Amino acid sequence: MEFKELVKERYSVRKFKPEAVEKETLDKILALGNLAPTAKNIQPHRIYVIQGEENLAALAKLTHCGYGAGTVLLFTYNTDEEWNNPLEDGISSGIEDVSIVATHIMLAAKDFGLDTCWCNYFKNSEIEKVFGIPENEKSVLLMPIGYADESASPSPMHEAKKDISEIVKYI
Repeated sequence: MEFKELVKERYSVRKFKPEAVEKETLDKILALGNLAPTAKNIQPHRIYVIQGEENLAALAKLTHCGYGAGTVLLFTYNTDEEWNNPLEDGISSGIEDVSIVATHIMLAAKDFGLDTCWCNYFKNSEIEKVFGIPENEKSVLLMPIGYADESASPSPMHEAKKDISEIVKYI
């Protein structure tokens, strides 16, 4: 699929079939995500694959954002490894690095015929505790990944895009 077509077809799926993504396919998608650039190529991101009835049930107690998928990815970053801007305190790359990697994975998944949804409607500290995330890692997003249910469709808001002139400013 051409990139232009891929980004036009991709939307946030909020209803999945319950089967997990096959490991072989998931490994290929995750490898493509690993090609994403990060600040100074430090690669502070971590991806936890949440599967199995027990783990998905634990996730469902914390957020509705699994949307019935049999596989959900949890993206974190290691605060000991993220790049810190030496010119200004408090400016670092962890969230941005994770976002770049997650976007690569989201688009790679679509290229493999899978769907995703970028979710951050959860209590990060609770997710981190339940799934045993190390203290030096911060969670950023959950991404259900899998096969859209036949009844899934884009939100009406999906097509509502601001005019490019409202977003891009040449200076």
